Amino acid sequence: MDNSKLSVKEKIGYGMGDAGCNIIFGAIMLFVNYFYTDIFGLAPALVGVLLLSIRVIDAITDPIMGAIADRTQSKYGRFRPWLLWIALPYAVFSVLMFTTPDWTYNSKVIYAFITYFLLSLTYTAINIPYCSLGGVITNDPKERVACQSYRFVLVGIATLLLSLTLLPMAEWFGGEDKAKGYQMAMTVLAFIGMCMFLFCFATVRERVRPAVPTNDDMKKDMKDVWKNDQWVRILLLTLCNVCPGFIRMAATMYYVTWVMGQSTHFATLFISLGVIGMMLGSMLAKVLTDRWCKLKVFFWTNIALAIFSCAFYFFDPKATVMIVVLYFLLNILHQIPSPLHWSLMADVDDYGEWKTGKRITGISFSGNLFFLKVGLAVAGAMVGFLLSWYGYDAGAKAQSASAINGIVLLFTVIPGVGYLITAGVVRLLKVDRELMKTIQADLEKRRINYHELSENPGMPVGEHVRKA
Repeated sequence: MDNSKLSVKEKIGYGMGDAGCNIIFGAIMLFVNYFYTDIFGLAPALVGVLLLSIRVIDAITDPIMGAIADRTQSKYGRFRPWLLWIALPYAVFSVLMFTTPDWTYNSKVIYAFITYFLLSLTYTAINIPYCSLGGVITNDPKERVACQSYRFVLVGIATLLLSLTLLPMAEWFGGEDKAKGYQMAMTVLAFIGMCMFLFCFATVRERVRPAVPTNDDMKKDMKDVWKNDQWVRILLLTLCNVCPGFIRMAATMYYVTWVMGQSTHFATLFISLGVIGMMLGSMLAKVLTDRWCKLKVFFWTNIALAIFSCAFYFFDPKATVMIVVLYFLLNILHQIPSPLHWSLMADVDDYGEWKTGKRITGISFSGNLFFLKVGLAVAGAMVGFLLSWYGYDAGAKAQSASAINGIVLLFTVIPGVGYLITAGVVRLLKVDRELMKTIQADLEKRRINYHELSENPGMPVGEHVRKA
C-alpha cells in the first residue's frame, strides 16, 4: 500500500474530523467569554479562573489519553475508533455547557465548572486520537501539508457555519430569552459536528506503523518522548502560536459591540468574513510551501502579522469599511501558519522516531494538544482578567474610556506581541525540508529491514536497525 499519496476523498474526510471538532469548540473560541459574562452571568475575573483551572486537570488527562490511544488495539486501528466512540458524548456535553440553569449564582458557578470540565475531558478523548491520526495516514511531508490545508479549509467552512448561524439561531430560538437561544442553537450545531466526526471515521485509514514496534510501559514512553529535543520546542511553539489568534477572537465580540458600536447582525457578518479570510490563508499555505521551506514561511508570516496587528491599533474603528477590509486581510495572514504548524507536529514525530528508534504518536500529540489548550486558557483568562482590570461592565449601557482602550489593545497590540514571540520560537526548530528528506529515507530503510528480519528471526533486530 502507498504510504504517501492520499485521495481527495480521504483528505476531505480527515478535514471533516476537525470541522466537527471546531463547529463545537469554535463556539468556545469565539463566544465563551462573551457567553459566560453577558449570558450566563459570571464575573469576568471568575471566567479567567474557570478557563485556567481546568487546564491543571488536563496536565494529567492529556498524557494518559495519549498513552491509551497508543495502546489501543482494534480492527479500525489505534486512533480512528475514538472518533466513533466519543462523538456522541462530546456533542452532549457541549450542549450542557451552553445551558444556563435558573439557579443561584454559586450553584451556577459550580455547574459552569463541571460542564466545562466534562466538555474538556471529551475534547481530549476525541481530539488527541484525531490529531495523532494526521501523523499516521501518510508519511510524505508535502502530502501532510496538503492534508492539513484541506483540514483547515473545512475547519473554516465549519467555523463559517458557526459564525453565520449561532447568533441568528440563538435569536430565533430564544427571542428575548438569550440563554434558551444559545442552548438550542448549540444543540443543532453539536448534532452537525457529531455527523462530521462519523464521516471522518468512515473515510480515513491508518497506514504508517512504527518502523520497530515496542511494548514499553507508559512511564518509559513518557521518559523517551522527552529525548526528542524538537518535540520540546514544538510544545513551546504550540503554546505561543495559539495565543494571539484566540485573544483576538475572544475580544472580537467586545470590539464590534463596544468599540465599533455595531449590532449582533453586523458581528455575525464581520466574524464570518474573517473566517473566509482564514480559509484563503489555509489554501495559501500549500502554495507557499511548494516553493519555500515551511519553517521560513512560518517565520516571515508571523513577522508580517506582528507589524500588521500592532498597526491595527491606530486605525479608526468607526471607519467601518476600512476595518472590515483590513480584518479580512489580517485573517488571511493569520491562518497561513496553521496547516504548517500541524504538519510540523507530524514531522517532529518522525524526527523522534528517527532519533530514538521509538514512535510515540499518541503521547507526542497529547503534549501538543495540552499546550494548545493551555494557550487557549491563558489567552481566555488574559481577556477576562484584563477586561476586569480595565473596568469592563457587562451590564452598563456604555463602557468607560479605560475599558474601551483595553478592548482595543486585546484586539490589536497584545496579539501583535504574541506573533512576534511566535516568530522567535520558530527559529528554534530544525526540521526543515532537507532534514525531513533524510529522515524519511532512513525510516523507510528501517521498515524494510524490520520486515526482512521478521521473516528471518535468527538475526538481531537491534543491530540491524542501528545499521540502517
